[in-house]
Amino acid sequence: MIDGQPLPAAGGHPPVVMQVWGEAALFTRPELKVERVTYPVPTPTAAVGILESVFWKPEMRYQVVAIEVLKPIRQFRIRRNETSDLPSLAEAARGARRVDTAAHRDQRNAVCLRDVAYRIHAHIHLQGHASKPVAAYRDQFRRRVTRGACFQRPYLGTREFAAYFGDPDDTPPINRSEQLGIMLHSIDRSASREPAMTWFTAQMTRGVVRIPEHGIPAGLPAVAGA
Repeated sequence: MIDGQPLPAAGGHPPVVMQVWGEAALFTRPELKVERVTYPVPTPTAAVGILESVFWKPEMRYQVVAIEVLKPIRQFRIRRNETSDLPSLAEAARGARRVDTAAHRDQRNAVCLRDVAYRIHAHIHLQGHASKPVAAYRDQFRRRVTRGACFQRPYLGTREFAAYFGDPDDTPPINRSEQLGIMLHSIDRSASREPAMTWFTAQMTRGVVRIPEHGIPAGLPAVAGA
C-alpha cells in the first residue's frame, strides 16, 4: 500500500522494495543536447539500473511500478568536464585506443538534484530459462539489500553521484503533487540500430510516481524554443 492505494501484484507477490539516497543526482533528459538537465525524479530506467547494481541474474528482469520521493526536490548547477572523444565499446574492451581527455575536454553546465532519497517498488519477472521460482530471487534480493551487498556501487543517474541503499523505513513521501510531463520510460538496446526509446506521461501524486508497465514508442520529444 502507498498512500492508501494498493500496488499491483505480479503472480500473487507484492513488489520488492529498496530505499536509496545520496548527496546529489542527475537523471538526464535525453532531448536536451548541450546542457545536462535532470528530471525532477528518477526515470524507470535509472531505477532499474540501481536495482540491477544490487542484484541481477540473466534469468530475471525488473519492472518498476512506483517511486516514492522522500525528500524535497531541490536543484543546483555545476560545471562538469566531459570528453568529446569516446572510443567504441570494442576499442575500449581491447584497449586499442587511448583517449586524450585533456585535448578533447568540454565543459558543460549541469542542472542536478541535491540531497535526494527515494523508495523504489519493483516486480521481479522471470525469463523463460529460469530454473528457480520467483520467490528464490525475491529472497536473494532482500538479503543483499539488508547486507548492503552489491555487484557495483549504485549511482543516481551519473557515476559521480554514488548512492547509498538499504531496507525501506517508514519515512513518508513528500506532500507534493504535480504533472511532470513526458518522461523516458525505457531504452531498448537489443537491436543493432539506434536504441529504441519509450515514454510515458509522468505524474507525482503526494510524492508518489506510479510507473505504467509499458511506455509509448517514439523519438525524442521536441524541445520548446528549439
